[in-house]
Amino acid sequence: MSSVGLLILFAILGAFICAKTRSAAGAVVFSLVALVLFIGTPVGQGLPAAIGGLMSAVDQATTPALEGGAGAPADG
Repeated sequence: MSSVGLLILFAILGAFICAKTRSAAGAVVFSLVALVLFIGTPVGQGLPAAIGGLMSAVDQATTPALEGGAGAPADG
């Protein structure tokens, strides 16, 4: 396992320990560190684009309903 993999593992372990001790801020910080380290790896480099694509699809699906445009259900 590479050193980045070990750092990600320790960050996840730290988040778990903080969550068990009910330290929400610590768990969030460790989770963010693990996420940043994961995105820095070759496997995780596609994650921001995948999230952006998902958010774009949700936006395109919900905009007509929120604005009352074509395809929106009629008030009844």
